[in-house]
Amino acid sequence: MTWTPSDWRKLPAKHIPEDYPDAAALEAAEARLKGFPPLVFAGEARRLKKRLGEVAAGNAFLLQGGDCAESFKEFHPDNIRDTFRVILQMAVVLTFGAAKPVVKVGRIAGQFGKPRSSPVETIDGVELPSYRGDNINGMGFTPEERLPDPERLVQAYSQSASTLNLLRAFSQGGYANLANVHQWMLGFVERSPQGARYEKLAEQITKSMDFMEACGVSPATVPQLSQTEFYTSHEALLLGYEEAMTRVDSTTGDWYDTSAHMLWIGHRTRQLDHAHVNFLSGVKNPIGVKCGPGLEPDELVRLIERLNPTDEAGRLTLIARFGAEGVADGLPPLVRAVQKSGRTVVWSCDPMHGNTLKTGTGYKTRPMDRILSEVKQFIDIVSAEGAYPGGVHVEMTGQDVTECLGGAQAISEEDLSSRYHTHCDPRLNGEQALELAFLLAEKIEAAAAAGGTVTRQAS
Repeated sequence: MTWTPSDWRKLPAKHIPEDYPDAAALEAAEARLKGFPPLVFAGEARRLKKRLGEVAAGNAFLLQGGDCAESFKEFHPDNIRDTFRVILQMAVVLTFGAAKPVVKVGRIAGQFGKPRSSPVETIDGVELPSYRGDNINGMGFTPEERLPDPERLVQAYSQSASTLNLLRAFSQGGYANLANVHQWMLGFVERSPQGARYEKLAEQITKSMDFMEACGVSPATVPQLSQTEFYTSHEALLLGYEEAMTRVDSTTGDWYDTSAHMLWIGHRTRQLDHAHVNFLSGVKNPIGVKCGPGLEPDELVRLIERLNPTDEAGRLTLIARFGAEGVADGLPPLVRAVQKSGRTVVWSCDPMHGNTLKTGTGYKTRPMDRILSEVKQFIDIVSAEGAYPGGVHVEMTGQDVTECLGGAQAISEEDLSSRYHTHCDPRLNGEQALELAFLLAEKIEAAAAAGGTVTRQAS
């Protein structure tokens, strides 16, 4: 294959800003990025691909979650820690309840840019370019803030590097030790019904660990009990940044995008003959594709053939995002077509993006009942088609926010304004994320009790 990281520049590219005021400054920023150290390593990406291969085989579960869009303003070690902690809690619930290892992938350390439905925003009769993520422009509604700034790419790299450094310390330095399972409790979750449920599960884990330690098995003798594997991911949207971070692996000679372990193509940029598909077809990272309304079964099969021509296990994750009202009609034909093709994929559910609505008070939100409904339907549909519902992809935070309606806290429209902090789309708070994890564990456990699911069918 003669692919190079710059080939995408010859093709149509949606949702990449073309209005940088100084093209030379953008080129200079990308050149500086090319000289920066990689954020992740090819060997780590290969290890994640192996783990995702286990998910594709039905022997593990993918938990992918984090912020809708990271910001420069809210960059703080406490926020990173709290998001990591919620993911650990969700993983414990899933591992213990569903009896499957959980592959933990954060939407973090690079998830800045966001495609927008409109290139402009109008407030009080004033029209300005839309906010497109902190690595492109600012959130403030002024002409200066909304101007794309190439230096933001460099700042995004710096924040990603710092975030990764802390995540590696948390995952390998003892914080992820299962002996800390009680200490992972967030204060606001601790006072909630989901917190009480989690505490009961934590007690069971502690008793199990006490028993194992009495038998000579402890975090001191088994490293898996004192540390965890944690990977990063983001949407590969700004291809100039991704190109700058793409390097040749010295051990294999293959190209890897070293900005994250896993990249995905969004619902708005998955055109087969466009730049984003071309770019991700050439890097060897595990990749994802958002699958939503308008995606035809034959188009999906062609995408799979293009992005994973050798049918490598763990290479490709299909992330369904139809919404609670559209998943029953939209998802079955896609799963059926992939099963018929005999291709190896991970099926994951994004129950967030198809369930966004705007309240009468002007807040974008996502009702918890719709989120849970889509997850339930996803598991039932994929299982009924003979495939394995192997993952979930959620926008969530460790902060005590009120952005999604409902849940055990019964957040109402009137409550949204009290702690609505998102820079882009509404996120689950810690309690709502735990509620989702318990639902998933119950559904997976029930499916196993009913005889399990077939992961693939012969074409």
